[in-house]
Amino acid sequence: MDIGQFYNTGYEVIIVAFSAVAVTQIIKFFFHLIVKRQVDLRLFTTTGGMPSSHAAGVMSLSTAVGLIKGFDSIVFAIALGYAFIVMYDAAGVRRAAGKQAACLNRIIMDIYKQDLQEAGGKLKELLGHTPLQVFVGALFGIAYAYYLHYLFAACAA
Repeated sequence: MDIGQFYNTGYEVIIVAFSAVAVTQIIKFFFHLIVKRQVDLRLFTTTGGMPSSHAAGVMSLSTAVGLIKGFDSIVFAIALGYAFIVMYDAAGVRRAAGKQAACLNRIIMDIYKQDLQEAGGKLKELLGHTPLQVFVGALFGIAYAYYLHYLFAACAA
């Protein structure tokens, strides 16, 4: 299969966006391994952490659209607007929900004395991202989209 056939098509955008998320999740695993010196396989499938795979995915999608359709196109403007909403949600709403979950977990631990199952189980705390995690994910997504775009171009030539 010649990956050059995807150059400047919608398939390029799809491949770039989904693979950016996958690669970012792998980076997140190794970043955690290096910083915390712990193996946590859940990082491949969970939200939160450094870098933001949400930001990488939507910014790589937007960048790929811009490279193919032009950075002055309506389609790019829509994609970029979508990216900003997702990144705002990751650093704002979901991060706040994670902080609330941590607070509720502490309250439940105090009330139920370590028996979280009686209260319905522990709430997930790592939901959102810090602004730095979102920024790093966005930068990675942009660079990754450029890299794959020129890789597809080289294979198409």
